[in-house]
Amino acid sequence: MAKKTKSKSTKSVKSVNSIETNEKMSKIISFAKRRGFVFPSSEIYGGFSSIYDYGPYGVELLNNIKKFWWKHMIQLRDNIIGLDSAIFMHPKIWEASGHVAGFSDPLAECKKCHFRFRVDTLLEELGFSADEKMSLGQIEKLFRKNIDKIKCSKCGSNEFTEIKKFNLLVQSNLGNFSSDFEKEPVYLRGETCQGIYVNYKNVLDSTRVKIPFGIAQIGKAFRNEITARQFIFRTREFEQMEMQYFVNPKSEMEEYEKLKEYRWQYYLDLGIKAKNLKWYKHKNLVFYAKEAYDIEYNFPFGFKELEGIHARGDYDLKQHSKFSGKDLSYTDATTSEKYIPHVIESSAGVGRTFLALMTEAYTEEKIDNDIRVVLKLLPELAPIKIAVFPLLKNKPELVKKASEIFNELRKLYMCEFDDNGNIGKRYRRQDEIGTPYCVTVDFDTLEKNEVTVRDRDTMKQEKIKIENLIDYFKLRI
Repeated sequence: MAKKTKSKSTKSVKSVNSIETNEKMSKIISFAKRRGFVFPSSEIYGGFSSIYDYGPYGVELLNNIKKFWWKHMIQLRDNIIGLDSAIFMHPKIWEASGHVAGFSDPLAECKKCHFRFRVDTLLEELGFSADEKMSLGQIEKLFRKNIDKIKCSKCGSNEFTEIKKFNLLVQSNLGNFSSDFEKEPVYLRGETCQGIYVNYKNVLDSTRVKIPFGIAQIGKAFRNEITARQFIFRTREFEQMEMQYFVNPKSEMEEYEKLKEYRWQYYLDLGIKAKNLKWYKHKNLVFYAKEAYDIEYNFPFGFKELEGIHARGDYDLKQHSKFSGKDLSYTDATTSEKYIPHVIESSAGVGRTFLALMTEAYTEEKIDNDIRVVLKLLPELAPIKIAVFPLLKNKPELVKKASEIFNELRKLYMCEFDDNGNIGKRYRRQDEIGTPYCVTVDFDTLEKNEVTVRDRDTMKQEKIKIENLIDYFKLRI
């Protein structure tokens, strides 16, 4: 057994994480760039609005989020299987889904500076609801009625054009340079679920699934957002984690409640506190939906949607059956009952989950007269699991031994080797990026074959025999 020692840290630690919300958002954005999590895209060319790149630590966290979701939605479920559908799909799919005709936001433009903005979002900030059931005329009337409270956020003017619909689908000219392109343009997908619906029959015919069953996928989607904002919360290129669950119409709402419960527990398992989550019930549903709830997270800018869970009825498969001419009904092998399956949906954003975890985990602690920044992520999610240090970089025997340990641990975990600066600074660097454990090789290692393992959250240190290290981490990561 590994020998344990008392903590070497006797410093007074006090959380100072009650940061003002606006200040916290600014700190997270700055921290994300400084520590290699998120960069503005195309920055050396002045940036590209509402598009972001994930840096060396950001991509590790992003991949860990996706692995965590895949594990809980597919690996641990008996009747949900995976899919990776193409980003480009037949244009008729977007007609069938209603995106070509109805996938739009109400847009107004400032007459003075020509800044464009979403009217429904602006009215929401003023306390008015402009939902998708309202006609453009109704939104225009509500907008003009409150015009004295509205100013352009760029120049301060309150003279605006009439509201018009702005379609969010991003067009492409994929392999088509003729005049036919204008008649039938190709689109970058606006959501990932349509790829699931059009592959429903393929999955049914090629696997042994029976209703109820789900198809899950993770993939990029694109929306021509008018005013994307709030860092990575709303962007024009984003990634979705979606699961479409096909059920018997008779059991739709029963399965819907089960899914809601399962997805709520998922976020608790992810390390998010229940007090920072809440349900939001949609009051004005689209015509085909039976019920729709969002799980909202308390971001620095308030409670906003983290995931949507929707009972969609049979609309999706009926539409694709109608437009494609293919029979997408299901026949129960036991009862011979034939029906179009109803769909319940779980749709989460990878970027929004990333931002929620950064918000949840970012902590500032006062240690004596110093402030320690630490990212308290679950070990399973942390970009780097273990950092290995030689106590002194000018002692070749310590560096050699530390390298040997590092090369063994990296076979199992994402690890980092660091010999730059004093040991305290190295600990702080790893705390900031969320590394749960640091292994220090010192002269005891050479004499007693043991290393010092430091815990990120408690800062306690233990002496562990080298031969026990892998078992030690298997229990904790």
